[in-house]
Amino acid sequence: MNRVAITGIGIVSCLGSDRQTVAQRLYEGRSAVRVDPERVALGFRSPLMTQVAGFEPSRYLNRKARKTMTDFAMQAYAAARDALEDAALAVEDVGNDRTGLVFGCDSSCLAAIEQAALVKQHKTTSVIGSGHVFCSMTSNTTMNLSTLFKTRGACWTISAACSSGGHAIGQAADLIRLGRQGRVICGGAQEVNWESMCSFDALDAFSVRTETPETACRPFDVNRDGLVPSGGAAALVLERYDLAEQRAAVVLGEVLGYGFSSDGANISAPSEDGLLRAMQGAVREADVPLEAVDYVCAHATGTPVGDDVEAQGIYRLFGDRHAPAVASLKGMVGHELWMAGAAQVVYCLLMARHGFTAASANFEVPDENSKKLRILTERQESPPRMVLCNSAGFGGTNCCLALRMGQ
Repeated sequence: MNRVAITGIGIVSCLGSDRQTVAQRLYEGRSAVRVDPERVALGFRSPLMTQVAGFEPSRYLNRKARKTMTDFAMQAYAAARDALEDAALAVEDVGNDRTGLVFGCDSSCLAAIEQAALVKQHKTTSVIGSGHVFCSMTSNTTMNLSTLFKTRGACWTISAACSSGGHAIGQAADLIRLGRQGRVICGGAQEVNWESMCSFDALDAFSVRTETPETACRPFDVNRDGLVPSGGAAALVLERYDLAEQRAAVVLGEVLGYGFSSDGANISAPSEDGLLRAMQGAVREADVPLEAVDYVCAHATGTPVGDDVEAQGIYRLFGDRHAPAVASLKGMVGHELWMAGAAQVVYCLLMARHGFTAASANFEVPDENSKKLRILTERQESPPRMVLCNSAGFGGTNCCLALRMGQ
């Protein structure tokens, strides 16, 4: 089996559109959650959300290229381009059949709404622009990035709810580990618009703590009342470790293990052992002792049931004999849904690069199960070294990535 190196990262999120800005805001523990006036006017139960910060598509793409791209595909392109630059790779280096693309995404809402509205208004399909057919496809990110980067290897999108981005990294690592690809650009992308979130609002999934938006998302806290929707794009460059060494690339980290599971039970409520089994699988494949894990980047989104089940799973895995630091970054960034698993990996690598570990924002009072964990309430001035990154989604799909930070 080939080792899998991480040699580049890129991020476009509510914290910023470049690595340095995002790292600084993670360090400061600054929340990006705010109230959206449009959602207030539309009667949303919860108008809380985040907005992608400082991103201008025209800086990266010309008008012709943007015609077939959703907002999140443009953000994924920018993140992927930054990741390639971080990896010291030119576009010419990835235009071959040994380089692939795997991204996580589970919706592309606006284009379908827009084209249906055009037909209803004009009573003809001839008014639909040619770009709509591509923008309405969930695979919009990978089809456009493959065309722009000229990659000729793997090219597909994984749809697995809120674990999509995590599974994309895991599957990309497997392609390299098995020798099917030498390099894979991977990550996750999530649209940020009210149209894609209104059904979630109808499910009462969101926090309604609108008086203090920056403290609304409270993972693991006894007073948590729901998640806050977020989005953007995160990208990584994974390479066969020996190929990275041959070109003297800086290795940011290594994907040691990929664990996954399905609950096989309720479509919306998580099972008691689903995420636990994914964590066990990641640790088993990584072949490292539990004592080596010093940080768990939790999926915890601020929902009562989801956080409780994850806290139980983490405790069942580690017990009392070894208590790694645990944090959910969603108190700062909200729940980035389809991209969340990939974004968490990027955030952990940024923390490792800049020598700190972010705290679990807005965690004040533990509940019965979270009190058994060593949840970070303050930033640590030391980096994570061995990390488990959790993600989980509707339908009971679970993912855990075991990562070594640095070479």
